[in-house]
Amino acid sequence: MKEDFYDILGLKKGASAAEIKKAYRKKAIEFHPDKNPGDDKAEANFKKAAEAYEVLSDADKKARYDQYGHAAFEGGQGFGGGGMNMDDIFSQFGDIFGGGFGGGFGGFGGRGQNRSKGGNLRIRVKLTLEEVLNGVEKKVKVRRKVQAKDVRYSNCSQCGGSGQTVRITNTILGRMQTAVTCPSCQGSGQSIQHRPKGSDAQGMIDEEETVSIKIPAGVEEGMQLKVSGKGNSAAGNGVSGDLIVLIEEHTHDSFIREGIHLHHDLYISFSEAALGVAKEVGLLDGKVRIKLDAGIQSGKTLRLRGKGLPDLNGYGKGDLLVHINVWTPKTLNREQKQFFQRMVEDENFIPKPEKSDKSFFEKVKDMFA
Repeated sequence: MKEDFYDILGLKKGASAAEIKKAYRKKAIEFHPDKNPGDDKAEANFKKAAEAYEVLSDADKKARYDQYGHAAFEGGQGFGGGGMNMDDIFSQFGDIFGGGFGGGFGGFGGRGQNRSKGGNLRIRVKLTLEEVLNGVEKKVKVRRKVQAKDVRYSNCSQCGGSGQTVRITNTILGRMQTAVTCPSCQGSGQSIQHRPKGSDAQGMIDEEETVSIKIPAGVEEGMQLKVSGKGNSAAGNGVSGDLIVLIEEHTHDSFIREGIHLHHDLYISFSEAALGVAKEVGLLDGKVRIKLDAGIQSGKTLRLRGKGLPDLNGYGKGDLLVHINVWTPKTLNREQKQFFQRMVEDENFIPKPEKSDKSFFEKVKDMFA
């Protein structure tokens, strides 16, 4: 029995469009082939999630599915992952991962009517947090298929150049007519008339091109951006595929990222903790000086507002959370040992935590509250 689309996305029937989109985004990141290389099960889940999203994100298909279930699409009315190749699935990502990035990013890479589309290409681009902070333009070399010089095409004899043939099927909703990709020309509407030497069966050759990719500030690991028209060319008068860019991040020596927020460990000595001190903290784009009060405790977190990363959609910047760690020396000389031995019984050195000095377990409890 075919798995329920709502169950695939972890949703209840009646979920809103926003909930469906959010759930699919989560599943797409979790099972993405680039994150699970060679994992057939992950790829199968990735395709199932895409199939479920294609139906549930379409108001008409969703209504039919809610009423009739999978039976609404039996009899050749394929609509999802089973009838989509990986390029078709990736074309959804412009909408799912932020949409409207500008400059050719985002949006669906839909096929023009009667025009085939070349295959998409996929690359990985690894960014530093500094590049995420400000956005960056990357130039990458891409090897893509383009039409060979002097190649000539004519209209396909089977579909007359439309790229589609008509199929009639019987369903529980009645007799339905659907347009399917022409099996002779694979949707291009063109047959090759003259193939130059060195080109493949479709009249294509490999060509290396340097592509400039403008990456907006605030992108996150796992996001997919799309550069329209920089994939493989299509035969005849078809449109070129897209270049799909998978975002990855370099590990930073000083910061850990949490969405738009950054975390930083600041180590200070016993003396600095007891007496108070002014410390310089490095930022991704400069430095800031902060004052630590006398008696500051290890585990204290200071929040520097607006010193984190920008929100991708323009809703301000995150914060930098500075975690204070009091460094305990591993060895002491004779004079230092004598001093601390005298302090063992000193009342001022006996721990007296206040309510504001939360323990580790209290902090963990707050995190999951």
